[in-house]
Amino acid sequence: MSGSFDRYSRIVIIGGGAIGCSLAYQLARRGEKDVLLLEKSLLTNGCTWHAAGLVGQLRGRRNLTRLMQNSVAVFDELAATSEQAVDWKKVGSLRLASSPERWSEIRRSMTLAKSFGFECHSLSAREAKDLFPYIDPEGVVGAAFIPSDGYIDPYALTQAYAFEARKGSVTIQENTLVTKIIKDGRRVIGVETDKGTVGCEILVNCAGLWAKRLGEMAGVSLAAGVVEHQYFLTEKKLDLPKNLPTLRDPDKNFYLKPDVAAFAIGGWEDGTKGCWRSRPPFEFGRELFPENMERLELFALPCAERLPVLNEVGIQTVINGPIPASADGEPIMGLAPELDNFFVACGFTAGIAASGGAGVAMANWILDGDPGMDLWAFDVRRFGKPHAVGRFLEERAIEAYGSYYKIHWPAAENKAGRGLRRSPLHEHLKAAGALFGARFGWERPLWFPGPGVEEVPSFEGKPSWFDGIGAEHRAIREGVVLIDQTSFSKYLIDGAGATAFLEGISTARIAGEPGRCIYTTLLNAKGGIEAEITLLHIGEDRFIMNSGSAFGVRDSSWVARQIPKGSPVRITDVTSAFAVLNICGPKSRDVLQKVSDDDLSNEAVPFLAVRDVEIGEVPVRLVRVGYVGELGYELHVPTEYAPGLYETLKAAGEEFGIRDAGYRAIETCRLEKGYLYWSAEIGPDQDPLSAGLDFAVDFGKEFVGREALIQIRDAGPTQALCLFTLDDFAPLLGNETILRDGKVVGQTASCGYGHTVGKMIAFGWLPVADAQGETFEIEAFGKSYPARRTARTLYDPENTRLLA
Repeated sequence: MSGSFDRYSRIVIIGGGAIGCSLAYQLARRGEKDVLLLEKSLLTNGCTWHAAGLVGQLRGRRNLTRLMQNSVAVFDELAATSEQAVDWKKVGSLRLASSPERWSEIRRSMTLAKSFGFECHSLSAREAKDLFPYIDPEGVVGAAFIPSDGYIDPYALTQAYAFEARKGSVTIQENTLVTKIIKDGRRVIGVETDKGTVGCEILVNCAGLWAKRLGEMAGVSLAAGVVEHQYFLTEKKLDLPKNLPTLRDPDKNFYLKPDVAAFAIGGWEDGTKGCWRSRPPFEFGRELFPENMERLELFALPCAERLPVLNEVGIQTVINGPIPASADGEPIMGLAPELDNFFVACGFTAGIAASGGAGVAMANWILDGDPGMDLWAFDVRRFGKPHAVGRFLEERAIEAYGSYYKIHWPAAENKAGRGLRRSPLHEHLKAAGALFGARFGWERPLWFPGPGVEEVPSFEGKPSWFDGIGAEHRAIREGVVLIDQTSFSKYLIDGAGATAFLEGISTARIAGEPGRCIYTTLLNAKGGIEAEITLLHIGEDRFIMNSGSAFGVRDSSWVARQIPKGSPVRITDVTSAFAVLNICGPKSRDVLQKVSDDDLSNEAVPFLAVRDVEIGEVPVRLVRVGYVGELGYELHVPTEYAPGLYETLKAAGEEFGIRDAGYRAIETCRLEKGYLYWSAEIGPDQDPLSAGLDFAVDFGKEFVGREALIQIRDAGPTQALCLFTLDDFAPLLGNETILRDGKVVGQTASCGYGHTVGKMIAFGWLPVADAQGETFEIEAFGKSYPARRTARTLYDPENTRLLA
């Protein structure tokens, strides 16, 4: 392979910013000797050189915080051992709450920190002023101080990464522009540059501002946007204490770091400008945009209210430069779904702070096959082609940027880029009063409040939709409802040997007669759950794989990579070809039988059966399955039939009180049944035995992850997924701290109110030794609530209603 190229390197990294150089450094530390980093200009000349360099670790999820903690560990090590100065100032960070709502949000983050021993201190306004004397404490409700945060010089850090990488035999070649990516099927085999060709075994896109363009060269869709970001340096007139911490006041929309006798101050204002539809010219280099004083005032004026000293010093310099911003504001990492050896690490709005941990995770991903922790919230597979369309991406990137310091309310939805993908039932549901949310571009009904209703979110009280969801919940339990689930990801898996192929990657038994719905998990080599899916066995070696709306890219790419080269087995996306209408509730069979000549009795269509039937005038693939714990059916139909089917069922169900319901009611029902949700209760860090999914594992056959699962079974799981109930309403939103006898033992996953059982419900993972106890406390917003560990299934544990 190397003979057809001017040179060859096993791993080629494109991009010489903080992320690319950090990865090169970590690969060298892992012993990789054949690594080449290509930079089109000079190191740091993209957006690294003008980054502010603040380092904050606490994020909304444990593993995301761990990644940022890993960054700090890397900075600490470099500062202690590298011959290159990194200028790491570990002075701590202070985050102010200038409103009660913000204080709730910050206290929620501090509760998360407590659940895994991350040091974070709650301060009063006076204590905050003692730490940062320049603030006016008026209106400060509270503050959080993280002693291990700080700030670092981006240029020095990147040069230190590069210096250490070179010591480890990494080659760094500057002034080399990649002009083409050369592929053979699903693999990259090399790149063309303006200095010749390079063959490679693995290619990594760390191209920062240019990541989307590099992706398009390889046929990879990336939701990696580019927007303008401003900050300013004050005049050098301040006599600052040596260990002054960094400061953030998100209600005033600004961040601050000390500089030499000055402050560097930036913000995340609404209405920033998108750049080049996220496709910057390669000629753009170490350049800035003209300052925009109108946008600067949106955070500079509130900052001056909090820091009166700013009225005495002027602005010396304004930096207005392009920075990455993905479609949801989070980084994009991992193995691109379209190819088998094209990795990406881009979209880092806070790339300096994340660089150390990102380098560690990406080196693990490349060399070990996984990042060492579940990083789904950063995973490239959470996006797909809809997110990468230029105008959509620009809208979303601008919104994500402007939302950086806004309060992140529970159940908040995007406002930009809406209406992209619509079910054929969209107008019917809109007329019925649906309030829509968005998932993977799809508009989906959350609930049906009726026209003109405004949602009022809350951290510590009942949300405004509490009673409305309760009514939909009771309709599911007592009557009959219709739920549009067209946004399901749906893939046809077929071809000679498809059954045997699925048998080898699924934990459940697949072989058998067509006409069945099969629930199964798909595992990695360590026994972790890569996906949970249902398979509709519709014919000999023909299956439909159903998964969540947001998981289709992830699940389908994982399955595709397991298909042996040259195999006749195929996987085809058929999501848009079929609508799915769920009819459920104890009266659902009555409604269906009224408009069908087929026998829909329990004997003819038992639980988990798949049947081709006629409903009204519509041919339907009927699947007796559901996620709410009641008699129910999924009706899969070609898209054009969906409106007529909906109208037929609505008319037939009128005498039974049929109504519409949305996804929030599904959530309350599934919690009562103890059903799990991938990315909440389970994921790559959890195995099916620990999660109580033994029923979906058949050890009598070979499957991916079987050996690891046998070891877990024989040794006994160390963690257990438990269900807890609280007698009264409590503001549990997930990721709360679980305590037993005053000791932190775990963290909650999904939480919600069960309207039938009349209790708060919370999933949580515990060490097996603690999972034997019954009485616990769950801490939320600084307050502890008594909780009781209970049976996994609270509602209809014998499944009599489900199997009726």
